[in-house]
Amino acid sequence: VSVVTGFGAQCGSALVAHAGVDCVALTGSTATGVAVGTESMRHMRRCQLELGGKSALLVLRDADPLAAAAIAAQGIFTHAGQICMANSRIIVEQPVYDDFIAALKAQAEAIHLGELRDERTQYGPLINRAAVTRVLGHIDAAVAAGATLLTGGALLRGLTIRPTVLLNPDRASAVWREESFGPVTSVVAVDNLEEAITVANDSQYGLSAAVLTHNIQWGLRAARGIRSGSVHIGMHAFQSNALAPIGGFGMSGIGRSGGKYSTEEFTELKWVSVSLEESGP
Repeated sequence: VSVVTGFGAQCGSALVAHAGVDCVALTGSTATGVAVGTESMRHMRRCQLELGGKSALLVLRDADPLAAAAIAAQGIFTHAGQICMANSRIIVEQPVYDDFIAALKAQAEAIHLGELRDERTQYGPLINRAAVTRVLGHIDAAVAAGATLLTGGALLRGLTIRPTVLLNPDRASAVWREESFGPVTSVVAVDNLEEAITVANDSQYGLSAAVLTHNIQWGLRAARGIRSGSVHIGMHAFQSNALAPIGGFGMSGIGRSGGKYSTEEFTELKWVSVSLEESGP
């Protein structure tokens, strides 16, 4: 095993182009994945890419709004939303919408954002100033276009952004369509499960999704209908298992990692045939 540290533009490019490399695996942004995939194909090398996401969390009409809000808050605000599978889109059936957003607001505002040495602190700063600028830009643009800011939407200190919930953003807005990679989620209401699936699929991404319901048939219907690499019923969208196939549809990547799936990505198939007929005189 060799470890090379450095920035992608230098080290990454050199590794992908190296004659001794037969397969490249990347977990990173979609933009980086496109660059790595393009370079890999120039050399006709296999690649496995786990990239960005805009994961949808569906809250169906039979869900407990309080429990659903607690799951949703954990699914977006853990690690300040800096998780590719974070449920940054929440799609709620109308009968539980009002109770859900009230409970989610309370969950967001109860998050403790103290010093990093404080055991009660639930998340800290974003990775850099550029990330803060991007996230706040998404929020401000959404509000300017008509979204309702339910809570948050501003810096607390340094690079730490308050937990943010937006209601009914324009479906063409960056906060709804692009990966913010920060502590911000958007909530919309729908009339039924079929509409929820349609809204969930209206994305260039398809990394992960989740469905909160007590009705397993509804959950499985959603799982069959949503185009994403994984669908989790009764939990939030960022789940992980060392043996499970991790990867996505669309701009969320190519191939799968985890357990035997990683082995398969790094294995070339070969067809060998042997004639049992005697040959020659």
